[in-house]
Amino acid sequence: MKTKETNFSDKKIDFRWAIRPLVPREVYTDRQEHIDYLYNAALDAIGRRTMSTVLLGQRRMGKTEIFKRVVNRLFFEQDHLDPKALVPVYYSFKDKPLDRWEFATEYVENFLRWYAAFRLRDESILDRGTLSVDDLSALMNSRMKISKSLAGGINLLRLLRKKGGVTIPDQEALWLPRGISDRDESTTVMFLDEFQNTRLPQYEFDIVGFMQEAVESPTCPHFVTGSAMSILAREILGRGSLFGRFRSHPIEPMTNYWGAQLAFNASRYHKAHIEEKMLPVLADRCGGNPFYITAVIQQAAEQRKPIVSEETLNEILAVDLSSGFIWAELNDQVTKWIERINEYGITKWVLYLSALEEGDRLDLDRIQKELAEREGKVVPMETIRDVLIKLSRGDLLQYMELGGWFKKIDDPILLEFLKVWGRIEVEGKNQAVVRSETVKKYQTLKRKFSDHLGYIAEIYMVQVLWNSQRKKLPGELIHAKEDIELPWQFFYIWHRVRLGSGAEKEIDIYAAAGAEVWIGESKWWIGKKVGRSEVETFLHKGELVREAEGKDLQVLRLWFFAHDGFTEKAKALMRENGVLWSVREDLDNLLKIVGLRQLPDLAGEQVKTHI
Repeated sequence: MKTKETNFSDKKIDFRWAIRPLVPREVYTDRQEHIDYLYNAALDAIGRRTMSTVLLGQRRMGKTEIFKRVVNRLFFEQDHLDPKALVPVYYSFKDKPLDRWEFATEYVENFLRWYAAFRLRDESILDRGTLSVDDLSALMNSRMKISKSLAGGINLLRLLRKKGGVTIPDQEALWLPRGISDRDESTTVMFLDEFQNTRLPQYEFDIVGFMQEAVESPTCPHFVTGSAMSILAREILGRGSLFGRFRSHPIEPMTNYWGAQLAFNASRYHKAHIEEKMLPVLADRCGGNPFYITAVIQQAAEQRKPIVSEETLNEILAVDLSSGFIWAELNDQVTKWIERINEYGITKWVLYLSALEEGDRLDLDRIQKELAEREGKVVPMETIRDVLIKLSRGDLLQYMELGGWFKKIDDPILLEFLKVWGRIEVEGKNQAVVRSETVKKYQTLKRKFSDHLGYIAEIYMVQVLWNSQRKKLPGELIHAKEDIELPWQFFYIWHRVRLGSGAEKEIDIYAAAGAEVWIGESKWWIGKKVGRSEVETFLHKGELVREAEGKDLQVLRLWFFAHDGFTEKAKALMRENGVLWSVREDLDNLLKIVGLRQLPDLAGEQVKTHI
């Protein structure tokens, strides 16, 4: 894959770090928007303009990596001697039993270590093996100017370690960062990871209840994230004492453009071979989840099997789902959650049966009947509902609380895993047999994309639309009389949308921005121009979209890409109907303008058309 050398991670950080990221710099891809957002929001706290914020998204979307990179930037890019510089503090809530004294002691010690490490620009202070807790207070007193409030924090740590002199230890610990920043008129930003663990059984005391005033401080905003979106959004921040006190910043799956870039970066790092035309297909197959994408590349490297077709991609994915990196990660996630909630002894069965549901909406009557057949007893519907609600808290399925119904999780890889896992862990099938049957099944899957090259062009066109929101596309590059201003925000951009049966009713690109819709068509034809008949078909698709959107549609844009251009009759028809169009050179220039790499050189590929 030919690409310009671009560092999509934080560019200013060298190889020093206060907290080590897990993803290598050579692999890390496309989360700069979120890094910049949180970094700038943190700096805005100096001017008291920042509200506590939750970074919300599904598991394995890279939220922890974002936090770590933001913290590292704040740690090293600021002048630590400037009294106005903010102190970044990172803390991850533990997934293990803690009593209130243990939690409070660890929380305060962690805060003081970060405070001292930043003010002294000495990240070794964060290492408990380098500096013991006994020596921490002595170091701070000898090398730092200690305010009364900070001295109080050092004394609080001493009292907590003795388990005396403090009435409510967890309350005192959670208040400390705000207390110091408020009294000293300084700034601290707390980065709290795995925040959902505050709701799990290991904390038999109310952490969240004591955080209400702490997170409201303009001098000490709290940025939180975690791996259980349902608990974070609904139970912790969606109700109770913290309701309304956090701004939500969502993180979505990668677009297929950036997923393809990640696949390329990972393949180069892990020394795996994947053909360029398969990069966006891999991203699509993995639902834009960076962990899944990287896992498949690692599996290809381990198997020493090049990814040259959808068939080989499916085979490698099947191996990883049934015994590889994805299996290990998801099996650990599912097993741990079930251990917490398996009150009735039927949780595994309920989860497995929910994954086998044909539609998205779960049929509880069917699950009850299946349980009766397999377990030999009728399980009350109330019990099944209770199990499903608990499974939803672990993001293993979705509970539509207002409607009182359940649906499968929007994670295609997790759903496939649950089917494989269920056969092994629930039905008791031999893992080697299940693995073989899974590979055989995936080897015979029907190809999803008949035209890989046309799909690549779609990926680039879509990314141009995403990157051009609130901007203008130059008229000469889309053959318009004037520059075209794009919407303020696309709510979604879909690939290969069908408005009915038949190829002439498939929309390559469908981008919706409320009353404005863009649709796109892609023809990567080498040595052949797009003619009038293809334009007529595209115009017909536009009419189908106009009909489907209804009377509230105000603007419909049609954008046609043809690698080697259009015939004169096709151009005349497009001009007559206001169709925007681009050839290879136009699209390359558009990509350059919005800061993206140009189209790959795939001239040697055979000419193909959509089926």
